[in-house]
Amino acid sequence: MSEQKRAAINWMDVLWLVLLALLAVLPPVREYHKQIILLGFGVLQLNEGWLIARLPRRGPVYVVLMKIALATLLLDHTGEIPINSYYYPIYYLPAVTAAEYFGPWATLVWTSVASAAYCAYLYPALQEYEINSEDYGRLAIRIVFFYLAAMVVNRFIVDSRRQTQRYQELAETLAETNRRLEQAQADARRSERLAALGQMSAGLAHEIRNPLGVIKGSAEMLHQKLGESNPLASELAGYISTETNRLSALVTRFLDFARPLHAELAPQEITAVLDRSLQAVALNRKEGDPPVRVERQYQAGLPPVPLDEGLCEQAFVNLIQNAYDAMGSSGGTLRVTAARAYTANREGIEARIEDTGPGIPDELREQIFNPFVTTKKTGVGLGLSIVSKIVDSHHGTIRVESGKDGNGLQGAGFVVFFPMREEHAVDTAS
Repeated sequence: MSEQKRAAINWMDVLWLVLLALLAVLPPVREYHKQIILLGFGVLQLNEGWLIARLPRRGPVYVVLMKIALATLLLDHTGEIPINSYYYPIYYLPAVTAAEYFGPWATLVWTSVASAAYCAYLYPALQEYEINSEDYGRLAIRIVFFYLAAMVVNRFIVDSRRQTQRYQELAETLAETNRRLEQAQADARRSERLAALGQMSAGLAHEIRNPLGVIKGSAEMLHQKLGESNPLASELAGYISTETNRLSALVTRFLDFARPLHAELAPQEITAVLDRSLQAVALNRKEGDPPVRVERQYQAGLPPVPLDEGLCEQAFVNLIQNAYDAMGSSGGTLRVTAARAYTANREGIEARIEDTGPGIPDELREQIFNPFVTTKKTGVGLGLSIVSKIVDSHHGTIRVESGKDGNGLQGAGFVVFFPMREEHAVDTAS
């Protein structure tokens, strides 16, 4: 059932009024009831769109019924024998209106109702006049033309609706294709940035690691030589050694980011990898840390998916630890979900890691997987970049969502998709 909304009088409405006015001045001219009924047709036509917009389901029914009633009254006031009135084609209006708003079968029903209203004048005519077989034949022809006009219009309307639906589906397909193209372009730009920064990080890290080893070894020897003879110098040597270890760990992360990944894919149960990742993060928590309630929502019967167990566990541990850190001292809820999904015509498994933290600002959504972008005060900004590399090495996708958009909990959510079928593997190098 279509919905038509008319904001103002258009030229078609004006044409309707002109045609109804012509009928009003044609014989019988002095029949004022006829003019009033035609005026009713005009008012109904002008307000038809408004009525259907207010009552999308019942409005078309009311419009067709009112047109049948007005047509029946018009015949009653335009001839001594109403069934033989020259105004009988007025019944085309409710039949065509039904064809415009309803399907084929409903159009046949409403045309039958209009034809029955017209044939209702047959009984009074039989009381006063004798009707022969030729008159019955003319009556049947008129009624058949009612059906023919209704079905021709309905066929045109149905074809128009189908064509409109095809155009809408095509527009939606094009919009989805454009969205995927933009996403692919963004991923390509991100990969280019990762490659350039990775190469720079690899060279810089190698150059830094050697001096760090010398500094650390010197600090340890100084600490051993001084012993208790110079407590202050020994303490300062300890500080040097500690900070050197921290810098060495940072350099190691740079190298992990820059090092090409060689994902060795094998069928794995993704729920088992998620459980091990949750357990690994839980074991690293200290006594007194804020409580976090973990919710697992795993779809039953998930098939194995090609994964590199070690790399995926590293990625999940990073995402889960980030979720714990984001919830901070107040704690919260961590929800881990795994279910079948379809992305870009690929079947796979989708893992969601959602928290009740403050979420990620909108301005960082597009950059959160870039190196050195972080929301932590003490973060370096390489963790999510490494996660993105791991997911790319599996030919999967990762995106960030916000609970404020109506997805999951009221915090941040990371959605990781792994394709079900193993694709041609290539080394992922930054």
